[in-house]
Amino acid sequence: MFILKIGGSSGINYDLIADDIAALVKNGEKMVVVHGGSALTNEVAEKLGHPPQFVTSVSGYTSRRTDRRTLEIFEMVYCGQMNKGLVEKLQSRGVDAIGLSGLDGRLWEGKRKAAIKIVQNGRRRVLRDDFTGKVERVNTDLLDLLLSAGYVPVLTPPAISYDGEAINVDGDRAAAATAIALGAETLVILSNVPGLLEEFPDEHTLIRHIPAQSLDKFMAVAQDRMKKKVMGAQEALAGGLTRIIFADGRVENPVRRALNGEGTVIE
Repeated sequence: MFILKIGGSSGINYDLIADDIAALVKNGEKMVVVHGGSALTNEVAEKLGHPPQFVTSVSGYTSRRTDRRTLEIFEMVYCGQMNKGLVEKLQSRGVDAIGLSGLDGRLWEGKRKAAIKIVQNGRRRVLRDDFTGKVERVNTDLLDLLLSAGYVPVLTPPAISYDGEAINVDGDRAAAATAIALGAETLVILSNVPGLLEEFPDEHTLIRHIPAQSLDKFMAVAQDRMKKKVMGAQEALAGGLTRIIFADGRVENPVRRALNGEGTVIE
């Protein structure tokens, strides 16, 4: 059993990914799928007159500014079009997929951040009306129940706070938390690049192998969203996973190719 995280950036081919998931399931493979939806969320937010805002933390990580209206749009896209669209693709290929958000059954729980320290125009600011957090607890009973009944869980943010509020969480780190909680050995993260690139965006500079103990050194190489993926990989390794793979979600047989070692393999 492994965890598959599918990114939400433009260019990812969900039909090819669904084909590959179906082939693996028919061969008896068990998996939990986690997906994003950032590109479509940005597009919908623009059309609804509430364009996306991104903030940079004092530690240098960029994330989505999530006020209440942004959270509503986020739920509309992630829990609606993206989640049910992927479930539909899988069902049409004979995969008995079931789509859930982290809210459902308190599948992903965590604490809502009381405040976020950011850097804006060179000055430090504190945001207190942001609905963000981190997955700290996974409802493995629910996931085990679904897996044992033959379903493929298809999961998406948001998560739920301990106080019952929806919170935006990073999908890569949520996938890592899920992998740790289920005792998985492998986490595959598909995006719109072939893996971690030494000189982004030059795809010829793909880093093919990273020893787990050396991963910290590659954080400086990671650009933009890839920083969160590397952070998720660090957390997964610390939690007991033995292999994390950053791979290309635009190609045929993307999951099997990743499992066979294509992309950036961290182990």
